[in-house]
Amino acid sequence: MKPAMGLYIIRSKNNNKCSLEATQNLKGKINSTRFKLNAGGHPNRELQQEWSDFGEANFTIEILEYLEYDEKDEGKTDYTEELSILQMMWEEKLKKEGMEFYRRLIQRRIDH
Repeated sequence: MKPAMGLYIIRSKNNNKCSLEATQNLKGKINSTRFKLNAGGHPNRELQQEWSDFGEANFTIEILEYLEYDEKDEGKTDYTEELSILQMMWEEKLKKEGMEFYRRLIQRRIDH
């Protein structure tokens, strides 16, 4: 069984900021991200600082959209491009709604 893939958001309840992440393993990546944030080791330092200052209860983590597997191409394993496009679409949508993003101090990358 293939893991669910798609895009999730970490949203602050204290301000209008969020972080988007696309991944080919939503459950695993969300668990890993929550662990890193609670341990103080998330690579996004701005998000990490606010998480440390305000606590997990002041954030929501939710799945924004699932990306379906290509039924026509059973052997396809790399959905990096599709996930990047999905993330860009949501970034534009959220910007239009006035949402701000935590500064990325590392290059954007889609985790497998």
